[in-house]
Amino acid sequence: MKERIQINAEAIRLREQFGEDPFSPLDIFRLISGNEDLTIAFYPMSSRISGIAVRSKNARIIAINSTSTYGRQRFTAAHELYHLYYDNEFSVIVCHQEIGTARTDKEREADMFASYFLAPYEALRGFVEDSLRKTDGTLTVEDVVRIEQHFGLSRQATLVRLQSEGYLTSTVADTMKTNIIASARKLGFDTSLYMVTPEDRQYATYGKYVALAELLREKELISEGKYEELLLDGFRGDIVFGTNLEEERYD
Repeated sequence: MKERIQINAEAIRLREQFGEDPFSPLDIFRLISGNEDLTIAFYPMSSRISGIAVRSKNARIIAINSTSTYGRQRFTAAHELYHLYYDNEFSVIVCHQEIGTARTDKEREADMFASYFLAPYEALRGFVEDSLRKTDGTLTVEDVVRIEQHFGLSRQATLVRLQSEGYLTSTVADTMKTNIIASARKLGFDTSLYMVTPEDRQYATYGKYVALAELLREKELISEGKYEELLLDGFRGDIVFGTNLEEERYD
């Protein structure tokens, strides 16, 4: 199994490949959907599954369980990026929900990579020492909320990471596994990080798949009917039929 320092280096290298620096918080879904080689799909899955990665000669696909919280979906996306870019031993892999209890080295590496991709080692240390001004290693639940809000991590991912870095003991971490939304709300934070995607938005596809369907249509390689069929298969009825949910504004 790889050392943590190597996985952190790989996470920073992929950040740079996406045009990001090693310190700033990431909009991971924007990065993925804007990459011409990647497709990301959201749809409900079993509660035991966090996501799926698919790699073939012509496709790199990430599927996210949209019934997970937004923070967990971000972690899952980063986890699947590890498989697509650093795991050469799969074509399709189904990843499970629990963090830090993976049965294989590759899954443990992917979990660590996801944590470092969203919050690289130096970025987390800098935030704890400079922003929170904590140098003695004692973090409160308020500190944990600020960390997860800054980096966009779920509470589970945050506690696992802070324990691995020695910022929290397992005993203290156990006291922070409940009242998650309330702890963020009391500090004035938006709580969408801890929420599940609304049911009417749990199906969607972004990235290469949609762009490729449009390209095939523009080149008249497929019929209008086939184009619409592809979009509907990718949960993009909003493109086919339009939507009344949004009022377009130029402001």
